[in-house]
Amino acid sequence: MWPTHWPTVARDIAEGVDTALAAARSSDAAALTEAAAKLAGAPPEQVRVVLAAVVRELLETLHPDGLTGEDVQDVLGRCARAAVLWIPAVPVDAFVSVLTGALGVTDMEERPRSPERVFEAAVLVIADLSATAAVPATDYLRRALDEIARAETVEMP
Repeated sequence: MWPTHWPTVARDIAEGVDTALAAARSSDAAALTEAAAKLAGAPPEQVRVVLAAVVRELLETLHPDGLTGEDVQDVLGRCARAAVLWIPAVPVDAFVSVLTGALGVTDMEERPRSPERVFEAAVLVIADLSATAAVPATDYLRRALDEIARAETVEMP
């Protein structure tokens, strides 16, 4: 499913996020927790960059004319309410970290929780945004990884 020219780490991240998204869509807390733990086994900063890129692009898709504080509050509220129902271990501040990190408001390394909880929150945000936009999250995931690979191969002047 994922391009064979991608490095193993990129394919592992893509597969892990895809597995986590399937768990989120089916409200399977155990599978989401397991997938997030596997993602935490990859280099956490690389996973954060990929997840942030996907969240950012989905927000841009849903709000092409600009994002307001109310828009962010709506996403935060939907995701937090959904999480309380089936995966209450994900704290609200993890959702805040995901959204502010994706928007570049906070440093991606300043996470208040374990990588697993932040990754769970990010996957829940991605699942929510992709459902709201009625778009496949895998397309966004593929573009994020392709763009990261492209950026890493461009020489700086």
